[in-house]
Amino acid sequence: MARAPQVVEVPEVDALPGVPLPRQRQRLIGHGNVEQELLEAYRSERLHHAWILGGPKGIGKATLAYRFARFALRHPDRFAPDVAAAATLDVEPGHIVTQQVAAGAHPNILHLRRPWDEKSKRFKTELPVDEIRRTVSFFGTTAGDRAWRICIVDAADEMNASSANALLKILEEPPSRCLFLVLSHAPGRLLPTIRSRCRRVDLSPLEPGEVAEGLRELAADQMVEGQELDQLVAFADGSLRSALTLLSGDGLAINKGFIALAEQAPNVDVAALHGLADLVSARGQTDNWESFLHIARQWLHGRMKQDASAGPARLVSWAQLWEKMNRAAAETDALNLDRKQVVLDVFRNLSQVMRMPA
Repeated sequence: MARAPQVVEVPEVDALPGVPLPRQRQRLIGHGNVEQELLEAYRSERLHHAWILGGPKGIGKATLAYRFARFALRHPDRFAPDVAAAATLDVEPGHIVTQQVAAGAHPNILHLRRPWDEKSKRFKTELPVDEIRRTVSFFGTTAGDRAWRICIVDAADEMNASSANALLKILEEPPSRCLFLVLSHAPGRLLPTIRSRCRRVDLSPLEPGEVAEGLRELAADQMVEGQELDQLVAFADGSLRSALTLLSGDGLAINKGFIALAEQAPNVDVAALHGLADLVSARGQTDNWESFLHIARQWLHGRMKQDASAGPARLVSWAQLWEKMNRAAAETDALNLDRKQVVLDVFRNLSQVMRMPA
């Protein structure tokens, strides 16, 4: 008897264990003003074919993009009475469009992301041009006369030069009844020619109460309260994803360990430092690595603000540390280098800055 083919489940980039993916989420936390702007644009006489949804990572850009896409697919006639009467981009949970989108199976949505490399068992570090070229066959298929075809680029910051040029080409000659939702964590860094062909809306970081609300909704079984919650929300800096990452796994322990060591600098407890570095670099613990980088960036940002009056030398040193850390993190991800060394180098450089006269 022939064996049934083995189904290989491909992981999804940016997925968090136990947390619904953006396409599966029905409710958007915050950003009511931007949702209203998209709704008004959709039912206006002229709808732009391409949008840049900008803002820091983890604040809800992808969730909003899917809400907009779901609404357009559910209501293809922009001038229908139900569109005119809509107060939000909500779509009925039981509707076929909602179910197809949640399953990642709607034929009229193309979600472009960094792909999984089966050989290396890792996600590629860039959004390659081959992914962008999938738009050729996607927009080349026949859709119904009234159907929208929607491409979500998530995130445009991860495109290389070839990818960016390929996206620009299709933005310059858009097919009929298409929508491009281009997500970007730093829209100002995109090609000016891409920005000029898109309408841009920026999403602000979430308010502390909104981050706490999101945690209670999405991570009720892990929820913390009181001072621990306040600290968690403060370090999340308006990013629900960052808060969820910190809350899951060893995020809270990494947060506590980082702050304790930073407060000791320049006289850091070497054993405690190696313990933190081992925790961050534990095999397969990508969330720990992301948590460390986020915590370190937030701490450095706070120190730069705190030392703003300490003179240019100290500020330049903090800025150089910021650049060194981000460059080392990018190289480590790209080349699969030792994450522990990055942690050790951060505290070595941090201690050097702390030894400088104020």
